[in-house]
Amino acid sequence: MIYIKTEEEIEIQRQSSLLVGLTLAEVAKHIEPGVKTITLDTIAEEFIRDHGAVPGFKGYGGFPGTLCISVNDAVVHGIPDETELKDGDIVSVDCGTLMNGFYGDSAYTFAVGNVKEDVLLLLERTKKSLYLGIEQAVAGKRVRDIGYAIQSYVESFGYGVVRDLVGHGVGKKLHEEPEVPNYGRRGTGPKLKERMCIAIEPMINLGVKEVFQDKDGWTIRTADGKPSAHFEHDIAIRNGKADILSSFEEIEKVLNNKY
Repeated sequence: MIYIKTEEEIEIQRQSSLLVGLTLAEVAKHIEPGVKTITLDTIAEEFIRDHGAVPGFKGYGGFPGTLCISVNDAVVHGIPDETELKDGDIVSVDCGTLMNGFYGDSAYTFAVGNVKEDVLLLLERTKKSLYLGIEQAVAGKRVRDIGYAIQSYVESFGYGVVRDLVGHGVGKKLHEEPEVPNYGRRGTGPKLKERMCIAIEPMINLGVKEVFQDKDGWTIRTADGKPSAHFEHDIAIRNGKADILSSFEEIEKVLNNKY
């Protein structure tokens, strides 16, 4: 069942989504070599609660953290712990909020200190693929048009597109219909309709597309141990142009001031 939102519901959801961006910007201030991932998690939880929301991930399916923090070869669902970030790492930080009955869900992959050029390019191109996917997220298109746009761009660089995890509808539930794969054949999948809300989240590997689940029961890693990048926005489907509900603007202000 694909849930079509009212305009009022979209505006409520926008507030949840924008709070995710503000939370990730707060976290970004503290991302540097030596910081523990559990410290970032604590900062995020306090920030979300101070803004009248609750962490969307904490306790979801038993997940212990406020953030999914996935370092280097971890694709997604990394558990915050005593791990310290190191110079040269990349770290995907995925955050969810629940406010006024609606979820926001967004992710950004950060470079820690001096990162190798080929890995920086992976980040840049994964983020670009997100926006190429968003361009297809308009009424009348189909879900796999989004995946095709992402896949055809990143595979041109020889990257692997993760198949085992996908984007999703988002709203009163964190994961709603439809599934939104980052690959696929154009013109297939459910039709996109005005006021559907979806999360688009390319998960792109420097090497092979295959992944496995860590023994912790959560963390997903690349099969070849190479780095993976992950960016995510919440979108409301519109006629003509997608409406991006989440924002990277505050995150990138922080990063521009840091470097």
